[in-house]
Amino acid sequence: MSSWLAGKRALVVGGGSGIGRGVVAAFRAEGAAVGVLELDRAKCASLTEADPDLLVVEGDATTAAANQRAVTESVDAFGGLDVLVSCVGIFDFYRQLEDISDDELGPAFDEIFSVNVLSYLRSAKAAIPALRASGGNIVLTESTSAYAAGRGGTLYVASKFATRGLVTTLAHELAPDIRVNGVAPGGTLNTDLRGLTSFGLQETRLSGPDRARELAARTPLHVALGPEDHAWGYVFLASDRARGITGRVVHSDGGTGVGQ
Repeated sequence: MSSWLAGKRALVVGGGSGIGRGVVAAFRAEGAAVGVLELDRAKCASLTEADPDLLVVEGDATTAAANQRAVTESVDAFGGLDVLVSCVGIFDFYRQLEDISDDELGPAFDEIFSVNVLSYLRSAKAAIPALRASGGNIVLTESTSAYAAGRGGTLYVASKFATRGLVTTLAHELAPDIRVNGVAPGGTLNTDLRGLTSFGLQETRLSGPDRARELAARTPLHVALGPEDHAWGYVFLASDRARGITGRVVHSDGGTGVGQ
């Protein structure tokens, strides 16, 4: 164990799988006490089984009540809160606007913005008092889709641009007490990122036997990154080594943005 986050108290929202699970593991390895807010009951059980020292709260991150409960339980268990991370997200599987019916558009918009944007607002709002008291920080999950078209469909890209905006405006609003930064992962192996229920894609996942090769082929570095690769960007931004950084983003995307 090293000590990048020794003594830190963190809450990871959406920490049950994928990038969130990678962040939980990395934070624990770096010495942090970690609470997790996770919607899926089976994932909650898996987290507890893997690390009984985790504080695991089952709940829906799009609701104020679940976020407040997770923050309160984390503060009660750890004596405070230093870091909030949100990794919640759903995907539209590249659905373009012309391919979304009038009947689908409203529900799909509400669904993806509720999960990908409102949940981040809910988590941040619930955590602000505790983070202000500790002089803590927030790390939100953006995406390469927050910087370029074609990395998702219309609604997903719009939601990630909104998340990018949250990093900027919250960094401005919460300074000097709370730092706010983002990590913008590229395509990722071994995630459980599901599709929209509004499109009937709730059982669809970003996976396949050739996914690693496909991801590597579309990055300048020719790498296919997993949750554990992205997690170190969160570790850095959450640590005191980043104490002079706010409103910025780590692009763990294999160089996807080079030349844009």
